[in-house]
Amino acid sequence: MGFLQFLLPKDKKFFPLFAQATENLVKGSKVLVELVNTTNVEKRKELVKEIEHIEHTGDNVTHMIFSELSRNFITPFDREDMHALASDIDDILDFIHGSAKRLDLYKIVEISDSITMLADCILKGALELNVAVKNLENMKNSNIIKEACVKINSLENHADDVFNMGIARLFDEEKDPIQIIKVKEILSALETATDKCEDAANTVQTILIKYA
Repeated sequence: MGFLQFLLPKDKKFFPLFAQATENLVKGSKVLVELVNTTNVEKRKELVKEIEHIEHTGDNVTHMIFSELSRNFITPFDREDMHALASDIDDILDFIHGSAKRLDLYKIVEISDSITMLADCILKGALELNVAVKNLENMKNSNIIKEACVKINSLENHADDVFNMGIARLFDEEKDPIQIIKVKEILSALETATDKCEDAANTVQTILIKYA
């Protein structure tokens, strides 16, 4: 434990809130995976509503973190890094919600393999981010945090490949230009969610460099 961290009081507010944020993100990611693997139209609508509720919960947690940052003079890490991490987690959930909403509004019937694979990448990234963020409270587990961040970076690279292959296949196989636009938007939103997950991992690594 670094000398600076030793001087800081034991935090009882921020770590529980960040844990709540990443747990909520994992919950939303799991529902997204269920959504893209469901063929029942009514079930899909129910899952989209569930994701919307989870996204609202995430917004509330983010606002609580921001509120605590504005009220507390002493924080466990740089307030800029904490603000960035909260924003990154919120962004991931926003793009999960946006993807789910588009699937419903655009009346997408057949879910491509690329969509299901990207959703899987998002879930895996969310699970790793949850591990990394929860271990920030105890810097003795820095290797666990580093390993989780490396996995997230690898998942993002894999998501890029899935996205590019998905777009190429879409242009090759789909003849309806409107359908191409719809599916491309969904793929883009899902891929952006993996980008935001990598942003969160990079923020975690920044914190680790400063305080480990």
